[in-house]
Amino acid sequence: QVQLVESGGGSVQAGGSLRLSCAASGNTYSSYCMAWFRQAPGKEREGVAVIYTGGSSTYYADSVKGRFTISQDNAKNMLSLQMNSLQPDDTAMYYCANSGGFGCRSSFTRLLPRVYNYWGQGTQVTVSS
Repeated sequence: QVQLVESGGGSVQAGGSLRLSCAASGNTYSSYCMAWFRQAPGKEREGVAVIYTGGSSTYYADSVKGRFTISQDNAKNMLSLQMNSLQPDDTAMYYCANSGGFGCRSSFTRLLPRVYNYWGQGTQVTVSS
């Protein structure tokens, strides 16, 4: 079991920045990937960014590439998402996720919710124009 707790959400104006954090506990040493997802009202949950645990490989959705940065502090079991140049379309509930399987390391599935086993409760990000 892995427990994930997000923090750092809030309300900002377009062009602003926020930094999300996710504290992981439990059986974290068996994970292959950590990721951030988001879900806006009436829309499907979408992958935002992925980082391979124990390494430096990161991948981003096209919609956030160049604006968001995912990082991991293995010593503290913390995952972060630095979000810059935020736009109203970034408004959503943001979720931290953990995967214990190889599916998260495939270019075809790494941003798909179904390959992630554990989820946090989410933190709301609201961007106003």
